Amino acid sequence: MQTNDPTPIDAQGLPALEARLREDLEFLCYPGKDWVPQRDGVTDVVIIGGGMCGMVAWLGLTTGGVRNIRVLDRSPEGYEGPWLNYARMQTLRSPKTLTGPAFGHGALTFQAWFRAQFGAHAWDELDKIPRAMWMDYLRWYRHALGVPVENGVSVDRVEPEGDLLRLHLSGAEEDSILCRKLVFATGRDGTGGPNIPGFVQDLPRRFWAHSADDIDFDSLKGKRVGVIGVGASAVDNAAEALEHGAAEVRHLVRRKEMPTVNKMMGIGSYGFTAGFAELPDEWRWRFMQYSFSTQTPSPHGSTLRVSRHPNAYFHFGKATTRIEDRGDEIEIFFADGTSYVCDFVILGTGFVIDPMARTEFGEVAGRIQLWQDVYTPPEGEEQADLGRFPYLNPDFTFRPKEPGMDPWLSNVYCFNYGASASLGKVSGDIPGVSDGASWLARSMAATLYQEDLEAHWQAMLDYETPELDGSEWTATELEPAQQKKEGQVA
Repeated sequence: MQTNDPTPIDAQGLPALEARLREDLEFLCYPGKDWVPQRDGVTDVVIIGGGMCGMVAWLGLTTGGVRNIRVLDRSPEGYEGPWLNYARMQTLRSPKTLTGPAFGHGALTFQAWFRAQFGAHAWDELDKIPRAMWMDYLRWYRHALGVPVENGVSVDRVEPEGDLLRLHLSGAEEDSILCRKLVFATGRDGTGGPNIPGFVQDLPRRFWAHSADDIDFDSLKGKRVGVIGVGASAVDNAAEALEHGAAEVRHLVRRKEMPTVNKMMGIGSYGFTAGFAELPDEWRWRFMQYSFSTQTPSPHGSTLRVSRHPNAYFHFGKATTRIEDRGDEIEIFFADGTSYVCDFVILGTGFVIDPMARTEFGEVAGRIQLWQDVYTPPEGEEQADLGRFPYLNPDFTFRPKEPGMDPWLSNVYCFNYGASASLGKVSGDIPGVSDGASWLARSMAATLYQEDLEAHWQAMLDYETPELDGSEWTATELEPAQQKKEGQVA
């Protein structure tokens, strides 16, 4: 879509929108009262991740008066999250009208940002949100709110130190910092990493890449490319290869048929968002397992972006068993006895949830409680990937496998995709992220208050600021009641 046309007459411009936002926040007494007792050299909350989830978590906490917060992101400024890194779709799947990380502020929505610049007519004409434009919006969101993201900083290891957490950093001025609470707002791969199948374990790296890798698509010009999978990331990467001149691209799909229905979209509602975490384990598992087994289809536009090329092919029932190096090419073998020879393979195999892959936890990662530790699904509902999701407390915090072990895990919050099995889609996807941030902020505020209960009680005892100064009334003596005269009617 063109965005460099003269400003429409009904477009107020971003300065006006930002003024409106500031006024709205002022009317709502933002930020909230600073009520958390400070500790020398201690940050109350550290948020890992300065993308959408990290910023709206920061907004939720500051709205509630938790202000001593640091937001750390390893990416350069303006490149937080997947949008300009490994995300390769042309547009977002989510409808343009979703409020996303606006946290109840109309002036903070994508729609307000877009209309302020391009007007109502352009908004009506817009179909889906272009991916790069969404990143532009998030950059503005950071600017408009003044979110203090520290870029180029990584948290390498977390360890307990008394009732605090010691975070060992790289890229920061200090080697480590102390904090009370830690939030992993780390997106889709926030509690694991890319799913790398075993059949590429011995394959030279020049022959393959995962869809989350920085792929040199120019090098695929004139090449035969196999893409394993047919989900959103698989088709987006297939389209990129085709658009960069690949000789052919073949989707190699384990399933017998193309997934066509997004089951989770069909049941999305405020009730589902609010009620999912309250469901018994069997129902939470059932919803998630069914969603996994039916698979979310690739978006309509993304699929057409591939199929419009005459040299694009979709092959179903092709479960990959092994890949062999043939010198200048590779041969992919399938469970049905067939094979395909190509020059390069892209793994559109998504992400795996595996706390052991998070080096920040060290050896403690293996002691985090997972769904497979607490729930055995009935026959027909087994799902190994789902079993590796962390089994979280209702406030987003991790739980140890062994009760009483590693109590510091209750100070670490999983505000990313890894929370979805326990709490629903409220900490990674656009539709429910503001609800999740409100939930996170309220839960954390309650814990912080309880931890400082003695200090708050003493503050109540010490509070002596009078609302009355004595000039508001005059004291008088109460005269004795007159004896009733004999015969007086009461």
